[in-house]
Amino acid sequence: MANKPRPPTKFSPLPPRVDGDGNHIHNTILLDLPRKERQLLFPKLELVRLKTHHRLHEPGDTLKSAYFCNTGLVSVLTVFPDGKSVEVGLIGNEGFVGVPLVAGLRTTPTRAIAQIEGTAFRLDSETLMPILRQCPKLERRLQQFSQALAMQATQIAACNRVHEVDERLARWLLMSADRVGSNSVPLTQGFLAQMLGTRRASVTVAAGILQRAGLISNTRGDVQVLDRQKLEEASCECYGIMQRQIKDWQSDSQ
Repeated sequence: MANKPRPPTKFSPLPPRVDGDGNHIHNTILLDLPRKERQLLFPKLELVRLKTHHRLHEPGDTLKSAYFCNTGLVSVLTVFPDGKSVEVGLIGNEGFVGVPLVAGLRTTPTRAIAQIEGTAFRLDSETLMPILRQCPKLERRLQQFSQALAMQATQIAACNRVHEVDERLARWLLMSADRVGSNSVPLTQGFLAQMLGTRRASVTVAAGILQRAGLISNTRGDVQVLDRQKLEEASCECYGIMQRQIKDWQSDSQ
């Protein structure tokens, strides 16, 4: 008798807090702040809804706002002169859009786009700098996230160069599921192709391989992770490398 697929992982996000306006906070950077820093920062935050494909910034833009991602998923893309783009980073409720501002830089070399609808807490860039001087824990957490995002970009660049599309797709689905706290990733194959920097036909073939193996269910506009452990086995080693590095850094910061 064939083995039944293992049930997908049940995610257990940190319990949310509520800001002064009654909005639930899921962003882990904000949740980790001490009371004094929350009292300084939270009144400055504005909850905004990010619709699918909403662009938060473009390459060369002056960053007028920063965003603490709360729900949904944001992609960081490198854009080429001919208009083609490839994903170099993923940000969910663990992260922050606007990392150049943390180093005192005003412009960005990348595009940030919401690929799964959600919410974010927006902060005016002119407000961020004086807030950071008063909030050492926030500054430290943003610096740490900047390093994590840079590590992610480096690993993804190598992954896109040396690994097969089905391995990269498995890696990408795992990263996305981690960040949205769900085994359902609502994306079309056309958008997946853009994120992975490959042809749509290649993504169709790769998704078919994973689906026939019973690892995912792929319907129009939605991918369901059915067997997370086997999907991790089908992924290239890049997913494990990034996960181990993040855990090591988390241990260092204790």
